[in-house]
Amino acid sequence: MKKLFVVLSMFLMGNVNAQKFEGAMEKGMLQFKEAKSPEEMLATSAFFERVADAEKDKWLPYYYAAQTQILAAWMNPNSDKDKVAEKANSLILKAELISANNSEIYCLKQMTAVLQLTVDAMSRWQSYGAIASEAIAKAKAADASNPRPYVLEGQYLMNVPEAFGGGKAVAKKILEKSLTLFENFKPASPYHPNWGKEQATTALAACQ
Repeated sequence: MKKLFVVLSMFLMGNVNAQKFEGAMEKGMLQFKEAKSPEEMLATSAFFERVADAEKDKWLPYYYAAQTQILAAWMNPNSDKDKVAEKANSLILKAELISANNSEIYCLKQMTAVLQLTVDAMSRWQSYGAIASEAIAKAKAADASNPRPYVLEGQYLMNVPEAFGGGKAVAKKILEKSLTLFENFKPASPYHPNWGKEQATTALAACQ
C-alpha cells in the first residue's frame, strides 16, 4: 500500500510539473508572437531562458531563448551581432547538451553563423559560410523530413553570387523542396518549432 502511495504521488507530481511547464511555454509562445520590437523580443528571450534554467532538462526553452536573441539582432540594425551570436551560441550549447543531433538546433547554428557573416561579408564569407553550410547539412541528416533547413538554405543562397554556387535559380529549387516538405510536416507538440512556411513562400516569390 505504501509503495502504491509513493508511485501515485510521483505520478501526480509529474503531472503538476508537466502542466507548469506547458503553462510557461504557452505564455512564452504568446509573448513571442506579440513581440514587435527588439526590446520585446529580448524580453521574450529572457523569459524563455528563465523557463529553461528552471526546468534544466527541456531543450525547447533554450531553443526559443536563442532564436529570439537572433531575431532581435535582425530587428535592430545597430545591434552587436557578434555579441548576440555569442549569447545565442551559449544557449544553443545548453539545448544541445539536452538533445544531441537535433535538426532544429542545427538550424539555429546556421542562423548564428549567417548573423556573424553579415558583420563583414567580404572577409567572413569563407569561414562563417562554411559553418552555416555544415550546420544545414547536419540538420538535413538529423531529420530529412524537416523543411526548415531548406528554408534557411534557400534564403541564404538567394544572396550568394552565382559564381559561388548561389543565385535565385539555385535557391528556387531548394525553397520548392521546403514547401513540399511542409505539406506533410507536423510538429511533435504545440511548442515544437513550426515556423518557415511563410518565409519560404515569400522567398520563393522573390526568386520568380
